Amino acid sequence: MTYASTVTTNPVNTLAPRLEAAADRGGTITFVTGATDGPGYTAEAIEWARLHDDARAIAAALQSRGIGPGTTVGILGPTSRDLVTAIQATWLAGATVAMLPLPMRLGSIDEFVEATRRRIANADATTVLIDPALSEFVPPDIHATTFAELAAGANAARYASPVVDPDALAILQFTSGSTDDPKGVMLPHRCVTANMDAICEGAGLDLDRERVASWLPLYHDMGLIGLLGVPMTTGVDLVLAGPQDFLAAPARWLDWMSTFRCTLTGGPNFSYALAARALKRADDLDLSRWRLALNGAEPIDPDSVESFLAAGAPFGLAATTPFCVYGMAEATLAISFPTPGSGMSVDTVDRRVLETDRYAAPVAADRDGARRLPRLGTVLNGLELQVVDPETGARRTDREVGEIELRGNSITPGYFRNPDATAATMHEGWLRTGDLGYLVDGEVVICGRRKDVIIVGGRNVFPEDIERAVARVDGVRAGNVIAFGTTGRKGRESIIVVAETRANDTGTDPVRSAVAERVTDAIGIPPTEIVLVAPGTLPKTSSGKLQRSLCKDRYLSDILEPV
Repeated sequence: MTYASTVTTNPVNTLAPRLEAAADRGGTITFVTGATDGPGYTAEAIEWARLHDDARAIAAALQSRGIGPGTTVGILGPTSRDLVTAIQATWLAGATVAMLPLPMRLGSIDEFVEATRRRIANADATTVLIDPALSEFVPPDIHATTFAELAAGANAARYASPVVDPDALAILQFTSGSTDDPKGVMLPHRCVTANMDAICEGAGLDLDRERVASWLPLYHDMGLIGLLGVPMTTGVDLVLAGPQDFLAAPARWLDWMSTFRCTLTGGPNFSYALAARALKRADDLDLSRWRLALNGAEPIDPDSVESFLAAGAPFGLAATTPFCVYGMAEATLAISFPTPGSGMSVDTVDRRVLETDRYAAPVAADRDGARRLPRLGTVLNGLELQVVDPETGARRTDREVGEIELRGNSITPGYFRNPDATAATMHEGWLRTGDLGYLVDGEVVICGRRKDVIIVGGRNVFPEDIERAVARVDGVRAGNVIAFGTTGRKGRESIIVVAETRANDTGTDPVRSAVAERVTDAIGIPPTEIVLVAPGTLPKTSSGKLQRSLCKDRYLSDILEPV
């Protein structure tokens, strides 16, 4: 199935006029909960025009409280019609949206409350809109209003369209803030609209034929900007669910794609690994309209993508569906896309040369020591990318590994009220991403994060290689492995592996032995120590990313709890 983009560059560089135009296109947003054939399933389909009318009324209520350009609204709640309406209403009022993350698990409630307090303070939020179910978790000193309280008496006729500067902030996107105060990435309207246009063009979005599905959290940039913001500002049909519904039963994602005949969706690599497992137990699905499966937000494992394709083929999933992409919050969202419909392309390189010489030497896939890295496409319109030596700043040539730097029309001007962090990240108009990678035939390939590299015997070992190898050990929870390096008494770097496991009758010794063997086979170096911990105990960000630095801190502080 071939799609050609029907979206042209939009000269309007603020969000409100785009929202108004999208409401007139006749598209719908469908809020779903649960599996379509299971108990508790609900689906509420409404036109974008109707949601827009509701948002205008809420925007008027915000304006009556002094909310407008130059103010920030914190928004906290699970994915729902009220939450989406509040997001659009804030933009219509001309204010800045600051999405507040939900707790990942019940045991993190105290951390959640403290993190929420810090984010609200750092955002200088004028008010916080919350779901009533979360009222008890908001600190009493925070001025909060429930969605229902704001809606009471709201009148769209009182809404006055504000004049918004393209340089005014549309979104304050927080970094994880695991051990330090979270940093607010400033995203002006001009950056958000420019990146949305680049996404539409790069994905070949057809406004008349596309139907998007998403379960991603709306406090994550991929969920908020890519899979909600783009449909909301173009009028494309959207099927929206909450992350808790997907995580409780990953098969639901496939059910939604089939039932609603969706063409485009996205998720991090782990979600496709879960989808592959669910597909092996599925029946009566039709995935033939699935055009693009965006894979980003965390390192991409080609084996997981191929397993997903193999499991989905009997249901009509095309081999061209994978869409492996590169992005980050500091670039608003998207940085590079492959050609739509080209499927996954892999660059196979010599692992030892990559680690010792920082050069991606191509080798045959069946050669010992080969490392497979997905190509992430070419840089989107409006952006420039260069690869530089992290120490000297000298530009690197094709296949030479260095730090990725960016500049262009969707790059953040910096971190909110944090000049030190801004100065450390920006130089001469270029953004230091902290990602290590290289270019080949104009395409971007990412190797890992600069700060996470483990230096052993002159080799730059990437923790992702260790984590992927360990994830395939029986007894280890896939996607729940962290590897990092520590410096010993003699200045030598040690390799530490922390993995979640479900202890069984055979105990943990077989798992520990298998992990050691798998790591040695993968990188040629045995791990110094293996720590097996209970499920759900590895530290993660609010968007579900593993936190290596925090895990390392807990290891060094001897507060990990081995099973």
